[in-house]
Amino acid sequence: MALRDELLKSIWHAFTALDVDKSGKVSKSQLKVLSHNLCTVMNIPHDPVALEEHFKDDDEGPVSNQGYMPYLNKFILDKVKDNFNRQDFNKMCWTLSYRKNMEQNELKICNDDAFKIWCIFNFLSEDRYPLIIVTEEIEYFLRKLTEAMGGSWVEERFEDYKLQLNSKQQCLNAWELISLVGSGHFSKGMDHQTLSMGIGEVYQELILDVLKQGYMMKKGHKRKNWTERWFVLKPNTISYFVGEDLAEKKGDVLLDGNCSVEHLQDKEGKKCLFLIKSSQKSFEISASDKKKKQEWIQAVQNCVTLLRQGRPAPHREARQKRRELRLKQQAEQEELELRMRELQIANEAKQHELENMRKALEEAAADAAEEEKRRLQTQTELQDRYRRDLEREKLVRQQIEKNLAEKSTELEQYLQRVHELEDMYRQLEHALEDERRARQDEEIIRKLQTRLLEEEAKKRAELEQIHLQQKQAISVTVAEKEELEKERLAKESALQAAMKQLEQLELERQGALEQYETVKKKLETATNNTKTWKHKVAEHEGLLRLIQPGAKGQQNITNWGPAAFSEAELSLREKQWQETKNQY
Repeated sequence: MALRDELLKSIWHAFTALDVDKSGKVSKSQLKVLSHNLCTVMNIPHDPVALEEHFKDDDEGPVSNQGYMPYLNKFILDKVKDNFNRQDFNKMCWTLSYRKNMEQNELKICNDDAFKIWCIFNFLSEDRYPLIIVTEEIEYFLRKLTEAMGGSWVEERFEDYKLQLNSKQQCLNAWELISLVGSGHFSKGMDHQTLSMGIGEVYQELILDVLKQGYMMKKGHKRKNWTERWFVLKPNTISYFVGEDLAEKKGDVLLDGNCSVEHLQDKEGKKCLFLIKSSQKSFEISASDKKKKQEWIQAVQNCVTLLRQGRPAPHREARQKRRELRLKQQAEQEELELRMRELQIANEAKQHELENMRKALEEAAADAAEEEKRRLQTQTELQDRYRRDLEREKLVRQQIEKNLAEKSTELEQYLQRVHELEDMYRQLEHALEDERRARQDEEIIRKLQTRLLEEEAKKRAELEQIHLQQKQAISVTVAEKEELEKERLAKESALQAAMKQLEQLELERQGALEQYETVKKKLETATNNTKTWKHKVAEHEGLLRLIQPGAKGQQNITNWGPAAFSEAELSLREKQWQETKNQY
């Protein structure tokens, strides 16, 4: 399908949504907004003057008699190139149309899944407007969806639905298809997550052209180390990402007709190796097992073959073949109906001719009877004439028998043609049987793909567990930061308390100096009375030092007089004060 035809389908939905009263006309202001949005998402320079010039004959607002299609073709579609994000374009057209047409309250799918079904509908719909999807394409989509969900296709259920569909119509529009999938009629027993994953897989294959994807090991070009990457195969590229969420893209392998794939022997502790040679680089890949290795090699080789032959992606080629087959069958059916009508007309003509011959024979018999009567009446007089009449009658009968023989031959030819048509019907039934067997083979392949999906789900669960552990580590770091902040506040409080304590010690020291004289006299008296007081004075030397007669040494002098502490105590206090200062 050409790019223009694909874009026109999405634009048709947007234009129809703007046509509120279904009159085929849209206001001029809405067309301006639609045109500007189309140019924006398709990277086309917008020219509002051209739009005004195109609709200058209609100043009141509705689309002019010239129509919107000439402007769309000339100023937008003729300039478009395949250098824009197709998904953003579809999202814009979807946003304009789904709120008007879709009743989301009754659906079991989310808005994003409905958007994917809408894109799939545009891909499978017929190339005529209004857009519809025929019964064969509905069955094709539902089969792929059922296989993607890991279920089995129930032919009887679809046959019952087809009978209901044929009693009303032969096709569905986009919103009826979304309602059919969203109602869960063909996904009974499946949860919403499984249905969503199935829709996403079919969307990736049909819309994003993803032919194969999965985890494999890749050898680096510079560091020569092996790293696990998520590979995505499309018809002309192989992209590899850090994870299957496609958040961080690491590179692309561009495919063309000159690319090749080779098997490699096991080395460096890696097994199931193969080499992809492109025009720019060579990539060494390690698959998890031999089966996946062979699947990837076959898939890449198929892509290279398609590129060499200039053929589209397999699902696009299959869609084109189905359309051509439908057109061919329709033409054959029409030709068969035409031939049947011709044979029926010929048969009716032959029957009419035989009826005329029967009447002619009856009339001839009546004439012969009348002639017999006249012959009996005039037997003697007309005997010679009777002989001549008898000979003429024999000739007439011979001619009639000859005509009957010719008619019999034509009747046999007609019956032979009927037998040929019956043979054609039998051949058509054999062809349908071959198609059914091919679909069964395709279903077996899809089951194999389902097992791959289960393995991918296990990998995804492991990644989610790692992500949860990272979140827990972050929360522990935040808690440690809060604890450090509390300790800092506590140290500030302790510093303030120490300052207050220092001021209190200064006050106490002044009081101690005032009482110094009294204490000195008491200590001298105690020294004369008992030696025990000397021992106690020695233990409390840090507070008071006695000055004994004859033992006067050098004293520390302060602003308030002789100090009541020794040099050692002064050094100890300076050391404690310095440590406290360093802490705060």
